[in-house]
Amino acid sequence: MSVSHDAVMAALATVQDPEIFKDIVSLDMVRDVNICGGSVKVRVELTTPACPLKDRIREEVTTAVKKVSGVEAVDVELTAKVRSAAGPKQLLPQVRNIIAVGAGKGGVGKSTIALNLAVGLALQGASVGLLDGDIYGPSIPTMTGIGQRNPQLNGERIIPFSIGSAEAIIKVMSIGFIVPPEKALIWRGPMVHGVIRQFIEQVEWGELDYLIVDLPPGTGDVSLTLAQTIALTGAVIVATPQELALADARRAVRMFQQLGVAILGVVENMSYFICEHGTTYDLFGRGGAAAMAQNMGLPFLAEIPIDARMRQFADSGEPFANFAADAPSRQLLLTLAQKLAGQVSIRNLTKPAGKEVKLEISG
Repeated sequence: MSVSHDAVMAALATVQDPEIFKDIVSLDMVRDVNICGGSVKVRVELTTPACPLKDRIREEVTTAVKKVSGVEAVDVELTAKVRSAAGPKQLLPQVRNIIAVGAGKGGVGKSTIALNLAVGLALQGASVGLLDGDIYGPSIPTMTGIGQRNPQLNGERIIPFSIGSAEAIIKVMSIGFIVPPEKALIWRGPMVHGVIRQFIEQVEWGELDYLIVDLPPGTGDVSLTLAQTIALTGAVIVATPQELALADARRAVRMFQQLGVAILGVVENMSYFICEHGTTYDLFGRGGAAAMAQNMGLPFLAEIPIDARMRQFADSGEPFANFAADAPSRQLLLTLAQKLAGQVSIRNLTKPAGKEVKLEISG
């Protein structure tokens, strides 16, 4: 008895994406079905290479297709293409998703989270760029090991630096590559606006799945410039657990919401500390950011502990070392990147295509 293509598609329509809760056929994730006798090969295109539930999707597709009359063997091939819901971006048409990483106050490890998100996404197969938008306190040059080096030019285009290996690469740009480390930037809003626009318009980012933008702390000019200039996919808010930091984090959330920018999730950094004897200490009151996210109806992405090795790698400019097999926070950081990728997929598959927020910001 021959296997019916329609029957296989009907079976696949019973498989739901576990994050979006829609079937994979209506989501256009089934890219190919090949039937040869009793063998069926299905190619499913995931919404991100960092999909945290790919094994579950593979298992459910296999189980569903095996129920079709005449099927003897099922081969599931998973591919990935990062999607974007926004219409063509005039300034960054080759960048599928732009994600701002912000915090209400300084000192919460926002740059650490932004950099590790970029590396984590790259290690799972995505093409990633990192823009250091912290004009007044750029730390990305140190944390990436690039230091102060003038970037190369291609005509009027700025070539970003690349770090990584054959396994994964991220492209990086920062004002700190140009300005001496000891120089204080005493700039008013229009000058900051101009630099950010230059980094957006003139940097040769190429084709990217994700551009991570590390924002300065607070609710100032850089965030406003980004919201006015480009179509942000969403924002990630970083906070430490204590109430002092959470009060400012809530303000950052409300700022993005006022600007029409979706909140993709909240990260609790410096959540706890595990000493060399294995005892866990909640130095800043673990769980505060998770409670804030729940109260505000926001996704909670991760608790990241105080990790001495992560600090060492930041100082020595070795961000990929955080993902080495023996690194204490490796799995936490990979899971953080996967959860963010999942939230981006949900955002892009549930937001009507081509509808971007237009803002008129005065003052």
